[in-house]
Amino acid sequence: QVQLVESGGGLVQAGGSLRLSCTASERTISNYAMGWFRQAPGKEREFVAAISWLGSRINYANSVKGRFTISRDNAKNTVYLQMNSLKPEDTAVYYCAADRLSFRTVVPARPVDFGSWGQGTQVTVSS
Repeated sequence: QVQLVESGGGLVQAGGSLRLSCTASERTISNYAMGWFRQAPGKEREFVAAISWLGSRINYANSVKGRFTISRDNAKNTVYLQMNSLKPEDTAVYYCAADRLSFRTVVPARPVDFGSWGQGTQVTVSS
């Protein structure tokens, strides 16, 4: 497993932006697809976005498509989630996760596909 630490969460007004970062320590994440998930109170953890290990394939949940952008900098062992045009329904704890398998050819999207998780960062969007 790899240790993941998220940062960048906070309180923002609707329509605002935040950029989340997820930095890995102890092991490189360059060989692994990376994903972002979120969990709102009383709801199940849901997929937000994922990026392949090369960065050439990206998937987004329909609810964030066109507003959120996932990217990675393997030299910095970091994955980002740029969130624009935020809505109150985006309020949740956001988690980054590393793929359970290395060099996967498809971009995973299920929580069970990911083997390492960060502790989460709170994002609150006020109306």
